[in-house]
Amino acid sequence: MPIVNIQMWPGRDKETKKKVIEKVSQTVAETVGCPIEAVTVVIEDIPKENWGFEGKQAV
Repeated sequence: MPIVNIQMWPGRDKETKKKVIEKVSQTVAETVGCPIEAVTVVIEDIPKENWGFEGKQAV
């Protein structure tokens, strides 16, 4: 059972997240060769103040 974790900044609406889950699930199922029902997708919205790169906070 593939599990896909997606971390991103908040701000996407429910419909956008639904599309992401559908497309990621379909792609993973086709690539791995498993039924789409076996794929789990988790979307985690992480506030920008909790992200950092290049030694700096993302905000």
